[in-house]
Amino acid sequence: MQVTTREADVKVDGRPMRIVVAAPRGKGRHPGILLYSEIFQLTGPIRRSMDRLAGHGFVVAAPEIYHRIEPPGLVIPYDDAGRMRGQDDAARTSVAEFDASRKAALDWLDGQPDVIAGHLGAMGFCIGGHLAFRAALDPRVLAAVCCYPTGLHDGRLGKDGDAASLAQADEIAGRLLVVFGEADPHIPEEGRWKVAEALHAGTGSVRHRVALYPGEHAFMRDEGPRYDPDACDAVWREAIDLFRSALA
Repeated sequence: MQVTTREADVKVDGRPMRIVVAAPRGKGRHPGILLYSEIFQLTGPIRRSMDRLAGHGFVVAAPEIYHRIEPPGLVIPYDDAGRMRGQDDAARTSVAEFDASRKAALDWLDGQPDVIAGHLGAMGFCIGGHLAFRAALDPRVLAAVCCYPTGLHDGRLGKDGDAASLAQADEIAGRLLVVFGEADPHIPEEGRWKVAEALHAGTGSVRHRVALYPGEHAFMRDEGPRYDPDACDAVWREAIDLFRSALA
């Protein structure tokens, strides 16, 4: 399926938030997916991920997560200086601000003429995996895929020491896929177990799967030495199957 792209600016707290959209070419309405980037914002690998997902029949909307701090269109390089800049931008953004941006993005996506209203999903990588988990707290989100979500196991997100995301897991009404790399130093084995146990605990109402794949942190980023094409393809197959079944 061929894909088109467009951009929009959505007001959040009186400021514009740039959203980039990849969607199937032609007329028709499709499920919508809110896609969150890594700390580097909308890089080439993230845009290719958007196109890949859109090509399977979804309208994919990716917001610039640092729109309060950085100018529209800024892409942070995959280098040491870029990593420090992205981490600093995250440390200057509160959980409340991330949540306000998420609500605005979902409201906007749900109202698009090529999106089937109420058929929404979320997906994210690294910090975006944590943000996708929080997006799943919105009852409109019927499925979420959280790829190596940093800070989910220890609560760290942005400037907040404890976002309490796992403690709210019982509020998730949709289906959840959490993906980890077995050689990820940012989410060690004990952290992965903590996430799995938290999702099993409580009322047990969360329909979820915690999946462990070979690879390091960011093994789905198709640029640089961490990329594992085989593991990446396997995650995409699982994610697309989940979205197709949950958002139909």
